[in-house]
Amino acid sequence: MQPSSIPPLEFGTMPIIIVDDTQGILPQFAQKSGYQNVVATDDPYQAIELARQQDTDLLMLHLDKDIEMIRFIRTSLPGRIFPILALLNGADKAQALKMGAQDVLETPFDESEAQLRIHNLLQYQLLYRELKSQNQSLEQKMQERSKQLETAQIEMLTRLAKAAEYRDDESDKHIWRVAKTSALLAKDLGLNEETVDLILRSARLHDVGKIAMPDGLLFKPTSLSEIEFEVIKSHTSIGAQILSGGHSPLMKMAESIAMTHHERWDGTGYPKKLKGEAIPIEGRILALADTFDVLTHDRAYCKAVSVEEAANEIKKQRGKQFDPVVVDSFARLLRNKRLPVEIS
Repeated sequence: MQPSSIPPLEFGTMPIIIVDDTQGILPQFAQKSGYQNVVATDDPYQAIELARQQDTDLLMLHLDKDIEMIRFIRTSLPGRIFPILALLNGADKAQALKMGAQDVLETPFDESEAQLRIHNLLQYQLLYRELKSQNQSLEQKMQERSKQLETAQIEMLTRLAKAAEYRDDESDKHIWRVAKTSALLAKDLGLNEETVDLILRSARLHDVGKIAMPDGLLFKPTSLSEIEFEVIKSHTSIGAQILSGGHSPLMKMAESIAMTHHERWDGTGYPKKLKGEAIPIEGRILALADTFDVLTHDRAYCKAVSVEEAANEIKKQRGKQFDPVVVDSFARLLRNKRLPVEIS
């Protein structure tokens, strides 16, 4: 039974590149066989450029004995998956297959056989594309599921942070103000949008370690003893431990912030006494944002000061407690009336 000269509907529009320097025999055959999306050239190098620029479902090569061109095309297009049908005139078929051809036709070729071989190769490519699409869909679903799990995890941890904050601030406004101030600083400093968003979402967890602090120390209206202060300082490492083990960028950022938001630019902070740029940028940003919010709002251990007084204190600590670049960013935002933020 002879195959129909009209290819199946889904094959007819699949993109095919033909390399043929023999009076256009292959392009004429493809057109007669009903393939509509065909680009032909007599230059193999141009075919490579065409394959780089567009999707390709089949490459047909009409070669004499230069089967090395098959290997060259394959190595020139790493990562691109499409079948090659080589039409050979007296060349070694087995060698052509080793070079990377999926099928070989000897010339002069039988048109019915050629149609069957093209149909088979396009069927292979169609199945590959369907499988690739299914894999992409599955990967997207897995990413969505992973994001849902991450969101649930962050929500749970944020509730812990709120619980800690309620003991100190009677609301969760502090963690949101600090988060928004940190995001404004990050954006002004030129950090990319993804990092700004990570800081915004993870900054809410900066004091999650306070959940483990004794009430008597958190609410103590007088100065803490040296031993008591050491206990309070441990909220950084406890918070980081609570957040540790996560694999997502968000959890890693939250862990870093919890650990480093009390480090100082001059190296006298805690818990690790990191100095200068050894402190991750998110820790340097949170250090200033947290301090500014604490200074301008009543806390159990101190009364609020004005924004101007707080700004002056932060400027005095430029190059000491705070990264000079972050202080300059803070001053710009204050001057442009982007700060302070308020949470309704």
